[in-house]
Amino acid sequence: MPATPDYLALQSLTVLVPVYNEEESLRQFVVEMNKFLEQTPVATTVLFVNDGSTDGSLAILREICRHDTRYEFISLSQNRGLSTAIKAGVDHCRTTLIGYIDSDIQTSPLDFLKFFEFFPEFDMVNGIRAKRQDTLVKKLSSKVANTVRRTLINDGIQDTGCPLKILKIEYARRLPLFHGMHRFLGALVQLQGGRVKQIPVQHFPRFAGTAKYNLWNRAWKPLVDTFGFRWIRSRWKNYEIGEQQRGAGAPGSRA
Repeated sequence: MPATPDYLALQSLTVLVPVYNEEESLRQFVVEMNKFLEQTPVATTVLFVNDGSTDGSLAILREICRHDTRYEFISLSQNRGLSTAIKAGVDHCRTTLIGYIDSDIQTSPLDFLKFFEFFPEFDMVNGIRAKRQDTLVKKLSSKVANTVRRTLINDGIQDTGCPLKILKIEYARRLPLFHGMHRFLGALVQLQGGRVKQIPVQHFPRFAGTAKYNLWNRAWKPLVDTFGFRWIRSRWKNYEIGEQQRGAGAPGSRA
């Protein structure tokens, strides 16, 4: 059943934007994100996570957030990688939904508008990059990595690397932090018993700067991480709270 206006009115969204040396694209990213913010039916905050950038990215983030309260940032003290940046952003969030998009403008924030109709029926919506605008090497290495990953873990996620996702906060909170975690967000939601919807999204050539990934971390590292995920899955445990009683003075309790 598609999301109703009443349901959406009760939701709030934080869009996580990991940033590592993206000074050339950040201002244009805000231009594109503002188009979404003007149309979204859900109260939305954009949270930049500066992952130890060594260029002028942090100064630009300070400027953006100073002039527009819809934008916030946190800055890691050193570069820790995409998985850590995403987990740090999740830990910082206080909204009911969490989105994720890269700042390189290869995907459009406007495509988030198509995601909302699948909540609350699904627990995560994952984009599939249609007509990818990447180099041949990048497309081939990603295709091989996705095929190997799906074969080894059988999660059915067609484009796990697509940087356009929204998931419910309760599933995001239970994401374990490990090397390569960002490659398994859909599988980790499924591991918790959640349902993942996949829909096509637009894809564009990179606006500026250079990609932070190469053949090594697009092919070999994902394979190693996949075996790590298989071990985590074999040790995973879920739980459900059957009953709860809060004390009168507990946060969130009624007087």
